[in-house]
Amino acid sequence: MANKSVKITETILRDAHQSLIATRMTTDEMLPIVEKMDKVGYHSLEAWGGATFDACLRFLNEDPWERLRKIKSKTPNTKLQMLFRGQNILGYRHYADDVVEYFVQKSIANGIDIIRIFDALNDVRNLQTAINATKKEGGHVQAAISYTISPVHNIEFFVKLAKEYENCGADSICIKDMAGLLIPYEAEKLVKELKKNVKVPIQLHTHYTSGVASMTYLKAIEAGVDIVDCALSPLSMGTSQPATEPLVKALEGTAYDTGINLDALTEIADYFKPLREEYLSSGLLNTKVLGVDINTLKYQVPGGMLSNLVSQLKQQNAEDKFEEVLKEIPRVREDLGWLPLVTPTSQIVGTQAVLNVLMGERYKMVTKETKGIVKGEYGRTPVKISDEFTKKIIGDEKPITCRPADLIKPELDTIREKCKEYIEQDEDVLSYALFDQVAEKYFEQRRAAKYKVDASLADMTDKTYPV
Repeated sequence: MANKSVKITETILRDAHQSLIATRMTTDEMLPIVEKMDKVGYHSLEAWGGATFDACLRFLNEDPWERLRKIKSKTPNTKLQMLFRGQNILGYRHYADDVVEYFVQKSIANGIDIIRIFDALNDVRNLQTAINATKKEGGHVQAAISYTISPVHNIEFFVKLAKEYENCGADSICIKDMAGLLIPYEAEKLVKELKKNVKVPIQLHTHYTSGVASMTYLKAIEAGVDIVDCALSPLSMGTSQPATEPLVKALEGTAYDTGINLDALTEIADYFKPLREEYLSSGLLNTKVLGVDINTLKYQVPGGMLSNLVSQLKQQNAEDKFEEVLKEIPRVREDLGWLPLVTPTSQIVGTQAVLNVLMGERYKMVTKETKGIVKGEYGRTPVKISDEFTKKIIGDEKPITCRPADLIKPELDTIREKCKEYIEQDEDVLSYALFDQVAEKYFEQRRAAKYKVDASLADMTDKTYPV
């Protein structure tokens, strides 16, 4: 067999700490080791996007754009990668095309090379603006398949989707298994079929939640996958990705050898070990997220969604209804067109299932978000929702059949006008567009800190010192 070196995307600067410590790693904790990471020979460093943007502003009092620029300045040899939620960008609603385009432009201008773009419904229309903008700016488009299991989500479904992505301009395709549902032999079949049907590279992303991820990677690698996502051992496993070092060792000397030096990885992992201990002792890293949860495979529900359900039922003193709710989830998924369960659809399906069980009657109470799915506000569902069910949920309201963002007027100028008093850099308008109140609070703190520094400098220059 010909040599087929496997490439690795390192996730410790983004998804690993998002999955294990709620995205709380600071820029100052990252920067001392980034130069060494740059010399490893990774395919890319996933260092931005996902929840990092929100967490920087909301919890860390940091400018996410400044984080990106600082990391970029220390990584001349390695591509930087981000996760991008299609028309939602990094927020929780659909934005107008002009905001999506400007966000892509500024992401690439500040240092992003590869943009992984996905949509919770796998609606290609929700990716198209971001794909076109990335191509225009000279970035690498990685279109991601939100992987899930259902009667309609089979290999044929995913191959058809991958072909659509390729036709839309994807430079590579990612199988994004956000819940750790992809099992080894299924991965082998899926990768083989994708490699037969599309010409662009295939990358695999999964989480260790269900305990099978390393085995899944091995079968996918043997089937010809080009790149896999791993996390350095101090922040790997559990709800994070498989560990980087064991995979590098397992492939050493084989046709799939990554070419990465294990000693270099060990040195970098040693840097993160004390940080891991700090996260454990502060409670940021909860040991509950480090174990294996086989219920993920049993109920095909992401680990985070399971814990949300438990907490919703606890609040209602109805923990005894847990099994009933788990049985209701696939029924709700079927009613809503077999949605993949990923943010925000996992929350929508879970909450509706809880309501159906607690009310003793299905859809007696319907959330605004469930109505939104049925109305088409989130895009096209994998299977068309029945007319009968649509009428039951939204009555005589007319469902949206176009791309939802076609109904959103350009909004960049209006947003810029709203936050003009705070703008210190072009990118501030985008921070405000995505998280208005959170960004405003950050801008006020930034201004106060600057004023403090300016005042102390003025104080120094006012004083005369004897020569």
